This record gives sequence, structure tokens and C-alpha cells, in this order.
Amino acid sequence: MKVAVGIGAANEDYESAAAFVQEAEGLGVDFAWSAETWGHDAATPVAFVAARTSRIRLGTGIMQAAARTPANIAMTAMSLAAMSHDRFILGLGASGPQVVEGWHGQPFKGALQRVRETVDIVRIISRGERLAYDGKIYQLPRPGGEGKALRTGAKPRNIPIYLATLSPKSLEMTGEIADGWLGTSFMPEHADVFFSHIAAGAQRGGRSLADVDLQAAAGALAFSDDVEKLIPPRKPGLAFTLGAMGSREHNFYNDAYKRAGYREAALAVQALWLDGRREEAAALVPDEMVLKTNLIGTEAMVRDRIRAHRDAGVNTMRVQPEGKTMADRVETLGRFIALVREVNAEKRPR
Repeated sequence: MKVAVGIGAANEDYESAAAFVQEAEGLGVDFAWSAETWGHDAATPVAFVAARTSRIRLGTGIMQAAARTPANIAMTAMSLAAMSHDRFILGLGASGPQVVEGWHGQPFKGALQRVRETVDIVRIISRGERLAYDGKIYQLPRPGGEGKALRTGAKPRNIPIYLATLSPKSLEMTGEIADGWLGTSFMPEHADVFFSHIAAGAQRGGRSLADVDLQAAAGALAFSDDVEKLIPPRKPGLAFTLGAMGSREHNFYNDAYKRAGYREAALAVQALWLDGRREEAAALVPDEMVLKTNLIGTEAMVRDRIRAHRDAGVNTMRVQPEGKTMADRVETLGRFIALVREVNAEKRPR
């Protein structure tokens, strides 16, 4: 089992964000992922952190595919790979209709096909091949124009591509074409909601689930003997995910929780949120959902959650260590890494 963290930038303090990743690298953390919503982009922080680290793998978690042309994504990825001495991982996702259509002004229809073709084109470019592509969305060179099939002037590189996916069809595509999966809304008790589809796609692509690096968000990380005190502060975040991360018609996070057995709660929280009753929505989030999507409680509880992720088949747990200061967050992360190493060293029953 490996460990990943996020490249956060609270109050746009990238110096502190980079310093935290440096501390994480020193503790042995394997990956750091930079997010992208409708604020800062995911790629620039990777470059900032790459200049201050030497070993940790750095990735975009995730670049929104509709925000850029595939060639622009490829050029950015190749630049970041060069800057980081090939520590870069390209994380891609379709995002959702509210962001794609409301922020980027692109049609969301055909989102999965767009991601698939983007992966194809990025790989053609990064391998140093001549770019000639005839897809449903992208035709390169553009038909009827003066363009020609070009080859990159940059050094060819093998850039791993991970996909952030949630719906059954997109999970199958991940298994078929991606090097790894960046999972959210994940509970190891219901891993099959995701992994069965990834496995089916992998089989279609002539490989197995073991060929896909499975990285799952394990949520907030906080240690305390007072478990009841840790639960309420995490409910608003889950309510936001269930209610605000999409429209009433399309919320892929909400759908994932429904498939995991929380249909009634997911729909009720979403309805309250969309009606503007946000405090009521947060209060309605089940305690069990908080405990299963975060790493909170005693060391024994967190250790059990690590085992649950390991037994479910997760390769890497992505965590958000909490604390009032950076020193507190680093200490919490260090305690977690020690527990991961304990679990990794355990002899598993045959």
C-alpha cells in the first residue's frame, strides 16, 4: 500500500503548499496530486512543486479534458515530465456539465468519447509519432484545411495517464485504456461498485485489473479518542458532494453513493441542498457514511480502515491530514504512514 497527498493552496499560499509536499516527500509519501475546479489550474502548481522536490511523483488530479485541446494537454504533460525528470503523471477527467458548459463553454455531450480520443492523441504525440487522427470528435489534421500531420519537437516520453472516473461506462474505459484510476466517493466495503467495471474494461483491453494502478481518496485524516466530535465537521463536505457537485440530472458522485447502497440518503441530501437548505442537508448525512469515507478516530480505527482498503485491492490511499498548523498536519501524516507500514508488514492469511 502506498500513500498520496494533495497539492493544496489554501489562501493561494503555494509556498506553504510546496513546503508541505516537501515534508511529505521526506516522510516517504509516494504521490502528490494537484486539483482543478473552476479556480486555479492543475498543471501550474505541479511545476512549482517539482522545482522543490526530487523523488515524489507529481500529477494533475485532474486536468479537465474539455478545457484544452489534446495537443495542448500533451505539450503541458511533456513540459512537466521534463521539468520533474519524469516524475509527472497526467491525470485526466471529463468533469461535469456545470463546469464544462458553464465555465468552459464546451458541450458536455460525448464527454467519454472526448476523454478517450484525448488519451489516444496525447499518447501519439508523447511517443513522438506523426499526428494523424480520425476520431468522432477530433480529426487531425483538420479536414479541408492547410494543416499537416506534425511530429512533436520535444523529446518523446512515456507519460503515465490516470483517469478520474465514476460512472460504470467511464470506469470500463479506465480499465481498458488507462494506466491508473483516481477514485473518489470510495468506500472499501463497496469497492465492487467501481472495480467490477474497471475489471470488465481491462478484460476488454486484453489485460487484468492488476494492470491498473488503483488510487482511492480516503478522505480526511484525523486522530482522536473522541470519535463523536470528529463526525459533524465532515458532514457539510459530503453534503456539498452529494448536492452541489453536479445538477439534479447529472451528479456522478451522488450516483456512486447510490450504487453503494445509500440511495435514499443521497437523494434526500441532494434535494435539500438544491432547495437551499444546506444545514439540513448536512445534518441528514449518515454518520456511517462519514466514517466509511474518512480516516478518523483512534489509531486502531484508522489501522482497520487501512486494512479494509488493502483487502479491497486499493494500491494507494490519498489522504488529507488535518491540523491547525503545518507541523500538526505533518505529525498526523507521519502517524498514518507508520500505520501503513505496519499493515504492509503484516502476514496476510491465505
